[in-house]
Amino acid sequence: QVQLVESGGGSVQAGGSLRLSCAFTGLTYTSYCIGWFRQAPGKEREGLGALDSDGNTVYEDSVKGQYTISADNTKDIMYLQLNNLSPEDTATYYCAAALVQGWVRRCLFPKDVNYWGQGTQVTVSS
Repeated sequence: QVQLVESGGGSVQAGGSLRLSCAFTGLTYTSYCIGWFRQAPGKEREGLGALDSDGNTVYEDSVKGQYTISADNTKDIMYLQLNNLSPEDTATYYCAAALVQGWVRRCLFPKDVNYWGQGTQVTVSS
């Protein structure tokens, strides 16, 4: 069974950084992609970036250079490094997975992923 658990959220001041973690299970013997998403109050959930089991990464243009995705495959953990945060980054951040091979971009779209974590809150104050 695929499960994802996010952690690392919190409150920071503008200009600060956070590293979010997504611990996942159930993906050891399959091809997959895992994406990071966020949802701010009153807004739709949006994709930020994704990584697949072949090590490919993709980012939405809006977060390139500010957010970085990495993974520790020995621990089945994926990370999202958030830098130079502003109040506009305040949202609940989620990771989500899809069972797919060779299509990392699939995990940029909320409707195309199948397994979701519970989310972690990031609050940025000015």
